[in-house]
Amino acid sequence: MEASMQMRPMLLLPEIVVFIGGLVVLLGGSFLPRDRQWIARVVAVLALLGAAVAAVVAMTGPEQSAFSGTFAVDTATGAARVIAALTTLLVLGVASGEIAGSPRESDTYALLLLATTGVMVLAGATDLLVLIVGFLLASIPLYGIVGLTGGRAGAEAAMKTYLMGALSGILLMLGVTVLYALAGGTDYALLRDALPAAPAAAVGAGVLGVLAGLLFKAGGVPFHFWVPDAAQGTGATAATFLTTVPKVGALVAVYRLVATVSAGDGSWLLVAALLATASMFLGNLAAYWQTDPRRLLGWSTVAQVGFLLVPVAAAGRSDLALPSLLFYLAAYALTNVAAFAVTAALPEHRKLTDYRGLARARPGLGLVLLVALLGLVGTPPLAVFVGKLTTATAAWDGGHGWLALVVVLNSVLSLFYYLRWFAPVFAPPAQQAAGFPGGGGAAAWPAATAGVAATASLGIGVLAGVLWAALESPGTM
Repeated sequence: MEASMQMRPMLLLPEIVVFIGGLVVLLGGSFLPRDRQWIARVVAVLALLGAAVAAVVAMTGPEQSAFSGTFAVDTATGAARVIAALTTLLVLGVASGEIAGSPRESDTYALLLLATTGVMVLAGATDLLVLIVGFLLASIPLYGIVGLTGGRAGAEAAMKTYLMGALSGILLMLGVTVLYALAGGTDYALLRDALPAAPAAAVGAGVLGVLAGLLFKAGGVPFHFWVPDAAQGTGATAATFLTTVPKVGALVAVYRLVATVSAGDGSWLLVAALLATASMFLGNLAAYWQTDPRRLLGWSTVAQVGFLLVPVAAAGRSDLALPSLLFYLAAYALTNVAAFAVTAALPEHRKLTDYRGLARARPGLGLVLLVALLGLVGTPPLAVFVGKLTTATAAWDGGHGWLALVVVLNSVLSLFYYLRWFAPVFAPPAQQAAGFPGGGGAAAWPAATAGVAATASLGIGVLAGVLWAALESPGTM
């Protein structure tokens, strides 16, 4: 009885629901004819909705832990669960237009659910061994998703993703080994107490190894190289998922790790600030020269990870740090899905100049793209603006005033390459420009998904105070 009380598996109900949903889709989809694969999609939708509801219910209760303190059930975990589940639900909307009726439809849904389970585990892990499990569960299905939905280019993208993932996974496990040797255990509470007395060089090697794996999942510098290649080479479904959902679990995990190791050594906050700065500048500057909209969004993703790392640099020093990270994750997820869903609705338009005249031909889709791109810049009253404002404030409160200025500077820098995309959207159509198909058929689902995501981004920006109050509740860390 005592052992079962320590395990408390029902605290992981959202993860269990999504995982079982993935297994049901994987096995059941094998017996479904191609014209009835939509049943697998319905099962996936129900699993994600059930997980989101269970996560919201859990957030109304007190902070708890499961499996002998190795998994935290708190506001951070709850928010990550809800964001991951609902974002994957939007990704299914993109998939409904791209892969409906394809031979690997149910397989793709199953892999999306299994990867989402891993993302949730990453977010709640408070033990290095559980962190490894979450990393592997979030990574291995991702390789399959990238390869299944992109044809020949997707196979190349999957190989690059796999090689980077394998390298960063090895570094993560080596880091865990070093920290285990130093602390005599893998629990975060033990690390917080033991690492300050350990040799600084060894601690540095261990923590950097673990951060390497998590930064691969997040898509941040220096393990970011796979992101633009995968975003460009794979299908819209995989590109939307890989640039959005894995970041939710990875960045919450980064926050927990840095908050733990910086308790005895504040220099780790400076490391987080430098990683944030490098990701912001590299992502923004590299995006300037892109002509493919998905590759541009891939580099934009690297820059956005930099913005999301800013509150990590204030972990333990500002009450705004974690709420701002969680809010920004929700805002970014919605806005990024909206942008990628527009590209999914226009799959043949693979150059920025192909979007010339979109606002006249399809004004609704043009407006959605404008909202998404201005949202990624951080324009009020859209949600990412609130995220950037609160993260910059958290950095200032945490003693990194220069980092707040870097946030402002990079927000201005990003405006120029987003302008390269939405300026043609509102320009008069050229005589030889490619046409824009109507909103019917397979393009209807991605277009509708883009509209829902853009509207939600605007909605949580306007209602930011309500969501912020929920994220500030006790038990966040």
